[in-house]
Amino acid sequence: MSMQPRIVKQWTTQTLPPNWFTPQQVDQKTVESLEETVKTIVSQVRKDGDKALIEFAEKFDKVKLSSKTLLVSADEIHEAYSKVTPQQITALQFIKQRVETFQKQQLQSENQIDTEGIAIRTVFCPLESVGCYVPGGQAAYPSTVVMTAVPAKIAGVKRIVVCSPSDAEGKVNALVLVASDICGVSEVYKVGGAQAIAALAYGTQTIKSVRKIVGPGSKYVTVAKVLVSTDVAIDMPAGPSEVLILADETADPRLIAFDMVSQAEHGTDSVAGLITTSEQLAEAVQKNLVNIIASAERSEKIFESLKKYGFIITCDSTDEMVMLSNQFAPEHLEVITKNAKNLYENLVAGLILLGPYSPVSLSDYASGTNHVLPTGTFAQSFSALSVFDFLRRVSIVECSKTGLEKVKDNVKVLADAENLPNHYKAIAARFPE
Repeated sequence: MSMQPRIVKQWTTQTLPPNWFTPQQVDQKTVESLEETVKTIVSQVRKDGDKALIEFAEKFDKVKLSSKTLLVSADEIHEAYSKVTPQQITALQFIKQRVETFQKQQLQSENQIDTEGIAIRTVFCPLESVGCYVPGGQAAYPSTVVMTAVPAKIAGVKRIVVCSPSDAEGKVNALVLVASDICGVSEVYKVGGAQAIAALAYGTQTIKSVRKIVGPGSKYVTVAKVLVSTDVAIDMPAGPSEVLILADETADPRLIAFDMVSQAEHGTDSVAGLITTSEQLAEAVQKNLVNIIASAERSEKIFESLKKYGFIITCDSTDEMVMLSNQFAPEHLEVITKNAKNLYENLVAGLILLGPYSPVSLSDYASGTNHVLPTGTFAQSFSALSVFDFLRRVSIVECSKTGLEKVKDNVKVLADAENLPNHYKAIAARFPE
């Protein structure tokens, strides 16, 4: 692998290209081709069910499955425990407990209001079923099982389904299976890609459809989720992973470089960027990237990712950094500045990590926050996956006669304004003269 002197693009605010904050820039023909490919997959699964899943498994995963082997058996889950270490099991139980604690805390807010005879409270009703997509391929993501299944379990969802691609031997990653068992998943299927999303949305002879689909995935998975969202709920368009780091002259360039490299190893479409007010820091981070990549595991993938989607931008002021960061609206945002705690209220991101000891890796495996987050600027309108994504909120209103009498005149004014006189008459009938 030939190393170039520049691993990432370096810009100043004066030399930024148009739409720099659209990380996955592709031409329209490529987008249309991707959508057509995914539409074909989804359509075939809707039409042929298991048959289509089996054909796609052989085509994409190079494995021969049958309707009987799509579902992971209890014996396979038992076998998976023999393939993992006690330390790995302990680590999964640790992050499960952290996520449970954080999700339960979010449900403990007061939800009843009493105002002059009108009582309003909110009750939470769990969804009947959810499908959790867990990516596979070159890496295993048992932590994604925890992040998707645990909030669903806390919400009270009775049927939690995991779909994850198998290897060429017809086996789902052992850690993914152990994590599914620890988290109380109902069913695990050996299905990946857009075809898994279609199966969860519309069902097949073996896989029963679900009410909602959650979890991150490739561009094919993301497009499939968007396509089926007209028929089944989804969490968010969670595509290739991103980290943006805001830093000033007080930051350690070596730590920033390590954080960018850790993000880039997700895949060649991952995004890692630095925005800084220090030209000296920018140069130092660049040099550290070269040195770290040279000896890193998965170096070719990291190099390709940073070459395509890595960037460093220098700004004249902190305000300029914040403005650019909010345009990008990253999935993960690290803030390593002397005034980090004063900045976060003005920042837009899926997750904000403050200070030099809060890397993305912490949120991935130990903080208890969820790492299923909006990407591709969707943090401007979406939030991290949480227990609330698995609940229906229903408002309960109970009004006394006195309370209704106090508001009836205002109801009349608004009902008349909207030319709906019978709305008021329904209230007036309760107060005969």
